[in-house]
Amino acid sequence: MIAHLKGTLSVSGIDHAVIDVNGVGYLVGASSRTLQALGPVGGSVTIHTEMLVAEDFIRLVGFASADERDWFRLLTGVQGVGARVALGILSTLSPEEVRTAIVRGDKASIARANGVGPKLAQRIAMELKDKVGGIAIGPGAVAPAAGGDGVEGDAVSALLNLGFKPAEAATAVGKAAEELGSGASLDALVRLALRKAAR
Repeated sequence: MIAHLKGTLSVSGIDHAVIDVNGVGYLVGASSRTLQALGPVGGSVTIHTEMLVAEDFIRLVGFASADERDWFRLLTGVQGVGARVALGILSTLSPEEVRTAIVRGDKASIARANGVGPKLAQRIAMELKDKVGGIAIGPGAVAPAAGGDGVEGDAVSALLNLGFKPAEAATAVGKAAEELGSGASLDALVRLALRKAAR
């Protein structure tokens, strides 16, 4: 299995790139965010990859970060979400935005992606909510506010230290942050999150 490629960006298309590694060109499908992050043609790049194997094809998909690759794996594990749809979601939302949308049950944000209708968005939010705690959110990678300043992250850490599971902590803090607004203090956020979690 190819885990990453390090070489020269020789082609950058609408939905793919070609990475030249010692004279061998690897065709890699990618989200628009990853393609933007790769920079100009001719530059040196390192790209994380996932190899998709089926009866009639072998395909590489590339990602600017390991976090994006992990989200691709999670998304394609949901029934009805293939590689194209997963890349569409990751083109529309950053990994942090996907994480926050799932933690908050924000189906509308997920449905903004091409190929994702309301029913599929709901399925993604429901199926991944529990998995977010084990894979995408941990003490060092908490669900941030949408454009937040880290207070939500500190609040999640506080709840983790009190013994809450990551998914429970992130959900409670997300609900508290929605109610209090962006200017909430850490103390107020933690107190309300604890009340939310106790319901």
